[in-house]
Amino acid sequence: MIPFSILDLSPIVAGNTATQALRNTLNLAQHAEQLGYNRYWLAEHHNMPGVASAATSVVIGYVAGGTKTIRVGSGGIMLPNHSPLVIAEQFGTLESLYPGRIDLGLGRAPGSDQATARALHRNTTGPDTFPQDVVELQQYFQPDETNQFIQAVPGTGLNIPIWILGSSLFGAQLAAMLGLPYAFASHFAPNDLMQALAVYRARFKPSEQLEKPYAMVAVNVIAADTDQEAERLFTSVQQQFLYIRSGRARQMQPPIDDIRSNWSEYELAGVDQALRFSAVGSPKTVQRKLATIIEQTQADELIVSAPIFDHEARKYSLTLTTQVRNALAAQESDANLIHNV
Repeated sequence: MIPFSILDLSPIVAGNTATQALRNTLNLAQHAEQLGYNRYWLAEHHNMPGVASAATSVVIGYVAGGTKTIRVGSGGIMLPNHSPLVIAEQFGTLESLYPGRIDLGLGRAPGSDQATARALHRNTTGPDTFPQDVVELQQYFQPDETNQFIQAVPGTGLNIPIWILGSSLFGAQLAAMLGLPYAFASHFAPNDLMQALAVYRARFKPSEQLEKPYAMVAVNVIAADTDQEAERLFTSVQQQFLYIRSGRARQMQPPIDDIRSNWSEYELAGVDQALRFSAVGSPKTVQRKLATIIEQTQADELIVSAPIFDHEARKYSLTLTTQVRNALAAQESDANLIHNV
């Protein structure tokens, strides 16, 4: 069965603080490690009242320091906000502290609104130089055989897997050209998913890091004992998207019984479209939906976002998702046995 991983934004829920959000992140990562998830990624977003993972490299260090075996990384670092050398030094430091456990996922978007992007960028060049910046970053991790004047210390000679993240064909083309693994943000921007995967696989060129295409697909998974309870929990992320789209971003709100009584059909339709790559329901419902997503995408790995207001409900959702993963694995094993017979 394909690996399952976790994507976390360290949600700051209404009435709580970033301190508690970050503590919850570490607790969730420890729980995910015990359940056998493959990797735990943190995402860079700025000027977002409900997201505590803005200083992504710092949070990665916190999570890696509090876990033992699970891979920890960025999903992603928004490279236009940083110089490649600074990121090479940061992730070189992380890899030196936690060898063999650090991933570096890179995104082209700013992870913020345009005004915040300008405050972040200052005199940097922005997304137009993203391909060149990725190549420069790769060079900082190469062994010191070129006598280049500028080196990342730590960083030089370290084996840190680089991923390209995206929600369009641009990232797919770049990942294919550079021979890097590719992760698609289908949990909130699914429109170009299938075309991007096709482009990535068709144009992939093997590299020192990767011999063949490796695609990870992001999906929201909210599991509970019943479909009704899971759908209620899902209203927190629906509200979050509705508030962001209306320019009123806020902390994650508690679930509500009937989201359609508070928002127009037009607003809800847009959110339903953005979040359609979501598996929400009881374990049986989630299993059916994930099986369909895996079959459609032929993903090499799933990365699960579980944006749930209550921390214990979030942990329980990951537990149920593990049961779903195991059921899917058993189902695949049975199918292979029948085929071989």
